[in-house]
Order: sequence, then C-alpha cells, then structure tokens
Amino acid sequence: MTERLNRRDFLRQGGVAATGAYMMGGITTHMIASPQATPPRPHSANDQIQLALIGAGVRGQYDAQVAIQVPGVKLVAAADCYDGRLARCRELWGDGIFTTRDYAEILARPEVDAVLIATTDHWHKRAAVDAMKAGKDVYLEKPMIHVYSDGPEIIETARQTRRILQVGSQRVSSIIYEKARQLVQAGAIGQVTVINAWWDRNINSPVMAFDASIAPDASPKTIDWDRFLGSAPKIPFNAERFFQWKKWKAYGSGVAGDLFVHLFGGAHFITGSHGPVRAVATGGLRYWKDGRDEPDVLLGLFDYPQGFNLHLRVNFVHGAAETEGFVFTGSEGMLQVTGGAVALTRLARQPEPDYDIGSFAAATQAQFLAEFRRKYPPVHPSGDPSAEEQRYVAPPGYDDVFDHFKNFFEAVRARRPVVEDAVFGYRAAGAALLANVSYEEGRIVKWDPEGMKLL
Repeated sequence: MTERLNRRDFLRQGGVAATGAYMMGGITTHMIASPQATPPRPHSANDQIQLALIGAGVRGQYDAQVAIQVPGVKLVAAADCYDGRLARCRELWGDGIFTTRDYAEILARPEVDAVLIATTDHWHKRAAVDAMKAGKDVYLEKPMIHVYSDGPEIIETARQTRRILQVGSQRVSSIIYEKARQLVQAGAIGQVTVINAWWDRNINSPVMAFDASIAPDASPKTIDWDRFLGSAPKIPFNAERFFQWKKWKAYGSGVAGDLFVHLFGGAHFITGSHGPVRAVATGGLRYWKDGRDEPDVLLGLFDYPQGFNLHLRVNFVHGAAETEGFVFTGSEGMLQVTGGAVALTRLARQPEPDYDIGSFAAATQAQFLAEFRRKYPPVHPSGDPSAEEQRYVAPPGYDDVFDHFKNFFEAVRARRPVVEDAVFGYRAAGAALLANVSYEEGRIVKWDPEGMKLL
C-alpha cells in the first residue's frame, strides 16, 4: 500500500513548479509555471525551419497558424484538393507561399524541411510515408492510422529513413497532463483502479458533430475529387463527403479515431501504460441520422494489464455545453483533469467506525452523513485536515498545442526523440480503433499492447 506522503515529500515528488498558491473554500490552488514564459532563443533568417502544410482544412490552417508562432519556423508551401483553401492560405501567409493540389510537388522542393499533415485519416499513412522517404520530418495529425495495417508501415519507415515523426495529440506536451502524470506516478492516489473519461458535444452546434460548412463554389472544377478519394471507393462527386468527411468510415475513423484517441493518449501518458488487452464497445446513431455511417454516441470499456479499467464516452447528442475530462480513481484518492486544471482529493486512512449503527437508525440521511463527515473528515496528503483538495492550474492563455509544436521543432533541430513518436501514436490509435471493431462486429476484441496487434 502506498505510504501517505508528507507535504514536503509530496510537493517534491510531484514536481510542483508554481508561481503562487492560495486557499479558498478548503481548496489550495497552485499556478503551474509554464515553459512558454521562458524567452525563446532567437533564430536568424538563415536558421529557419521551412514548413509545408498538407491538408489545409480547418484543422490544418489552425495548426499552421500555431506552428509558425514558434520562433524560427516559416510556412513556405501548402497543398489541398480544394482551390478555395489554397486561396485562403495565400491570404493568410502571403502570395509568396507555394500552393498546389498535389503534395508530391511540395515533397520535391528541397527548401522544405518538414511537413504538417492534416489530411483526411485515410491519407495519413501515404502522405507520411511519402514525406519521410522524401527526406522530410513529419508532424502527423491524430489519429496516426486509419486502418491497422497503416501503423507498422509508418513505424518502419520512420526507423529506416531516420526522420522525425510526431503525432499531433497535444496532451503529451501539456503542463496539465504532466502534472497529473507526476501525481499519479508519485502515488498521490495510491493504486489506480478505474479511469473515466468523456468528450460530449452540444447538439445545437452541428459543426461539433462533424457537420462542417460546405463551400458554395464546391464543384468538380474547384475540387480534385479523384485525388481526395485516393484509396477510398470510387463514387461520383459529393461535396458533403469532401467537407464533412469525418461522418464516413471510408475517409475517417469516427468518434473513436477523432476523440477516443485523445483520451487514450492522455490516459497512457499519465499512467505509463502501453494500452488495453481487452475491449468492448456499444453505441449507435441516436440523433444525427443524416446518411452518415459512424455513430454519434459511443461508449467503451477497456481492461488494462496494470490492473485498472478505462471507461470512455463520446456523446454528440448532448444538450449542455461541450465538456471533456478525466477522473482517475485510486485506492487512496481521486484525480480529476478537466480544462486547464488538475484537482487532487485524498481521504486519510480511518480506523473502523466507532459509532453504534443503532443510534443512527432513526436519523435522517442528511444527519447521518453530517455526523459521519464530522468524525471522519477528508484529509489532504499534507496532513492538513482543512485542505480537502489540491488544485493545479495552467496560467491564463496557456496553449498546449503551441508546446506540442515547440517540442516537435526542438526535436527536428536537435535530431532527438519526440514526445509522441510513431509507436506511442500507434498504441493510442490502435486502442481507439478497438472500439470501432467491437461496435461494428458486436463482440469483445483482444489486443496485444506490446506487440501492437489484434489477437
């Protein structure tokens, strides 16, 4: 059993870096120091990483805007199948940027050092492999894979070409998730037994349910439809499928590949696990019955060899505000990760209750609970009975996407391992796709997280 830490040991082992702390309502809140506060090292015009964007949709444009905020990074090219997006890239980054429908033209340009791939899922493997073979380092949006066979090929290509590849699930670069990892590894909640994680989206926000807007000029003239389809089944031009591709399994991986994979990445990073060994999922099309073939509600249960269970939920039929987060339950406490904060609650070990159950038989439930809490109050690991909870928050304006790109470009410059390589990315995406297999086939599925293969 994990020994309760005193305050000094707890703070040291947890690695707290705080700019201040304050008490409010029994909660001690620490501000986590952000690496973004460190002045960046200046880079000359001749010391820039020249970046190209492959897939300039909503996510791609957002990623590129964050990426070039990292000192010493310049966007020099963009590729997309839709002319309107290429025009938008020139508006955002100047007419000097090279734009094309064919990313092979970008890979042939010697001035391009690295590529940011934010295409549809079914193009991830081919674009990443082509880029690495062309000598480019790769930032690859999640999920790393669309089908299981993608994973080994991406991993092997990265190994053979010795290119840097980082998967774009930013939690592994977040100071919030790093704080949660430190607390769990220090034994702050004892043995982890259950993890609950969720990502629910508002039903009144169609764009959050994969219903992206369709460009009014969409046509076979403005969109390279055959290039978009790639390895997908050949069908006549369909603007809805081009702009709202996440709704169909031919191009995307559903809510599992889009959102479960974030939750798996966070859970694996915090616990140090490589993945589950067994999974079962259920769900369905509960509301968005618009022709899509991916569920809008999905729930999954996963068994981990470390002795805990993971429960995941994505709900696109949610009548309240969008919400996502984690609750790690352990033998000696609970850790919540939501938004920009980590909250730790622990209960001190108590002796057997010395009250006479008979004396409470006529009491109301509220009176009973009040008396029980008076006798056995929650205690923080510091030993201070007034501190029921410790909270660690990111500073205002903190952006883990920036940190993820910063880590990627630092790895590119130093030729060192990234924080989220192809193996980590495959284990997160491979675990997520177990939910799709279980849901579609109506069965329990088994996975080897070390060998990274279905059993």
